[in-house]
Amino acid sequence: MRVLITGARGKVGSFAAEAFRAAGHRVVLSDIAPARYGLTGERFRYLRADLTDYGQTIGVVMAAKPDVIVHAAGIPDSSHDPGPTIFANNSLANFHVAEAVAQTGVGRLVYLSSETALGFVTALRPFLPDYLPVDEEHARRPQEAYALSKSLGEDICDSLVRRCDATAVSIRPSLVLAPADYALIGGLQRATGRSFNHWSYVDVEDLADLIVLAATTPTPGHEVVYAAQPDNLLGASFRQLVADALGDDAPPLRDLEREDCGGISIAKARRLFGWNPTRSWRDRTNATNDNGGHQ
Repeated sequence: MRVLITGARGKVGSFAAEAFRAAGHRVVLSDIAPARYGLTGERFRYLRADLTDYGQTIGVVMAAKPDVIVHAAGIPDSSHDPGPTIFANNSLANFHVAEAVAQTGVGRLVYLSSETALGFVTALRPFLPDYLPVDEEHARRPQEAYALSKSLGEDICDSLVRRCDATAVSIRPSLVLAPADYALIGGLQRATGRSFNHWSYVDVEDLADLIVLAATTPTPGHEVVYAAQPDNLLGASFRQLVADALGDDAPPLRDLEREDCGGISIAKARRLFGWNPTRSWRDRTNATNDNGGHQ
């Protein structure tokens, strides 16, 4: 397949590119950053574009001629930009990519949404989910700009499949950890308390595998799936973590896939795409320590 990956200079986009190439697909990358010119230039074909400009967006899609677009571009969190900047950038880019899909006849869009789309992870007025682990049936109640932009991106995918023959998958990654990030796992583990996302995370290489599966496994309409590792960041009993952190405020627990699961169910991604995430912080931190790193 011909695959266009937006946001390809970022963590998720760069690992997805390697996963697609390993699977034998032809990959074109796009991002807002300048190309790497000269003799040590790009390892993949690279097309620079600012996706908040519709002309550039449809131009890069027409140049790449993809069968599938993996849309991973956008401001990736709420910590470094004002809310209006985040919302304007992400929402415009999401709409422009979907519009380009509709206008050029691209067959499939894989949109990188976020666990924040439900609202509770980044809520300005904190609230708890209705139940744990959360799944795709849980209501979305975003409050701040980043979560709202991610939630609106899913609505844009709904609109896309209503008005053309394209299909779409929205993937909601949990906290994304690349191999180098596991050196910081100790700090994450110590910051337990009233966990912002109930101790969930996703390994970027397992996430990249899911992106490839979502791009290449036919499903109708628009599907939404979560991406998280089967275990939690502490390797502890999820029931006990919830009881200790939330006490009488704890929401109901249901459908625990394993005793040390996190706060996100990945049953739908398993069912639709046969996704089987196998990596764990346990393996990554052991590898880091074996190589002289720090846990």
